[in-house]
Amino acid sequence: MSSASELRYLASHEWGRIDEEGILTVGISEHAQDLLGDIVFVELPDIGKELDAEEESAIVESVKAASDVYAPLSGEVIEINEKLLDEPEIVNSSPLEDGWFFKIKLNDSAAFESLMTEEEYNASCED
Repeated sequence: MSSASELRYLASHEWGRIDEEGILTVGISEHAQDLLGDIVFVELPDIGKELDAEEESAIVESVKAASDVYAPLSGEVIEINEKLLDEPEIVNSSPLEDGWFFKIKLNDSAAFESLMTEEEYNASCED
């Protein structure tokens, strides 16, 4: 059984953390923000938008590059992290906590188990 604080990952560097209500909080990994460098702009999805698993859902721009952020699982966007609109650098300082991007009410919370564990994700980053 996964703990509520456990993170699961996509190979494309997004993380998800699920709560008891089946709400998935989504952000980008420590590794991703490190590769991107100083983040200068974040574009977030609209609240109420239905996302499919691995659909492009947000954009993060750094001084080096712009990168799409994909939804780890399908569901409806119910909240966005408004703070990032004014302070995108929070993603650099706290990618796994304060720098979350959006929250999805999952269509199927059991699908969370299909995402990569931290060990699997870290191994994929080393390839």
